[in-house]
Amino acid sequence: MRWSPPLRPRPAGIFTAVRGGGLGIAAMAYVGVDYLRYLSPSLHERLMPALWIGLALIAVSRVPFYNHWSAELRSALPFVAAMLFMLSALLFEALSVRFVTAVLGLDWHRNTPPLPDTGQWLLLALNEKLPQTIIEILRAHVIGLHHFLMLFIMLAFSVLFESVKAPGLGLGARYMFTMAIGRLLRAISFVSTILPSARPWCASTRFRSVPSYPHPWAQKYYVPYASDASAIRQLIHLDIAYERVAEVVVDNRPNWGSMSFLIDFLRPTASEGASWYNLLKKAGGGCNDLLYSGHMLVAVLTAMAWTEAYGGFSSAFIWILVLHSAQREVRERHHYSVDCVVAIYVGILLWKMTGFIWPTKNVSRDRRLDKLEKIQSRLIQASKDCDMDEVRELLKEVELVSSQDNQQSTSRAMWLFSGATIFSTLTIVLLALTWTSDG
Repeated sequence: MRWSPPLRPRPAGIFTAVRGGGLGIAAMAYVGVDYLRYLSPSLHERLMPALWIGLALIAVSRVPFYNHWSAELRSALPFVAAMLFMLSALLFEALSVRFVTAVLGLDWHRNTPPLPDTGQWLLLALNEKLPQTIIEILRAHVIGLHHFLMLFIMLAFSVLFESVKAPGLGLGARYMFTMAIGRLLRAISFVSTILPSARPWCASTRFRSVPSYPHPWAQKYYVPYASDASAIRQLIHLDIAYERVAEVVVDNRPNWGSMSFLIDFLRPTASEGASWYNLLKKAGGGCNDLLYSGHMLVAVLTAMAWTEAYGGFSSAFIWILVLHSAQREVRERHHYSVDCVVAIYVGILLWKMTGFIWPTKNVSRDRRLDKLEKIQSRLIQASKDCDMDEVRELLKEVELVSSQDNQQSTSRAMWLFSGATIFSTLTIVLLALTWTSDG
């Protein structure tokens, strides 16, 4: 009598019907329906809420059948720690954005021309060669920052359908931790060397209250040597700021108490109030060239997460959206070409380096294989002896190893945790939709 292992039940859910099918279709539906805001705003207002409600109901309906809440609970603390780390990185980035905008004054932003960008030249040349239909597709606002964030949230939620390896909070922790590292490296990069914006009018429009003159640091260490070749040569020779500034213009210095050390970095004016936090809220995306692109970093991390966790044709679709977003960043002069190129390879490398947080390796499967290896000799002997009862007992031991992670998923505490997780995640989704709807 030949023994054959029992067939394992296939996971249910529309997202797992075909590998690379259901979740990819949902992603394309989301991007397509959201683009209707440009084609038919009235239809978009009806379809978009219906799509989100439908996806939310489908996800919630799978919660009672999800068997990996214990793994999610173990990932909750790393998830919260990664979120706090990311928020800290974003705060540091906001400080840096305000500094590089304010330190040289608005006059420098108005008078400094953009850098030559061969990527911009290439796109302008292609506009003369390509068919108008293709040009319009390249110009279309198909994808934005909030789309990539929502696509990742959809990917993380797909653990409910066994489309992505659990835990979803582990995947989210890796995404935010990698994002935080990328944001810190980005802030350090654009603070190190201040580059002029590809949009010279940006600072005057967005930061009208920033002083027009340079900070005293720049008045002493930059302005005297900014354009005079002889002065620069002498500075290199002496290696000291030898020019005497006749009259240093002093900035306004409000009373910020323990946060007064930020005054030299933020350069507040009397009209901006007495709160340093209000200045950071106005920082936005900044008006210097911020090497490298933060939008592209988010896009690449989403594409890397999608490719590694899900794969299929939908990952190719996500990468096409990444490339479309990159050329639009350059075409619309939000960034130089170098910003997008650097963001792409930095995002790829950072994601590869943080694999220890949410490894692609199936730990449960490895445990079963280890157990199977331990009982291999006994299993072979039982098969030779045609002792099917012994074979069944040994296989039950293997299955018991894989079921240990799911033993506590029916407890009351686990149900409370699952409810809190779903509620907080949906809240984050709503906040992300509200705060990033304009890209």
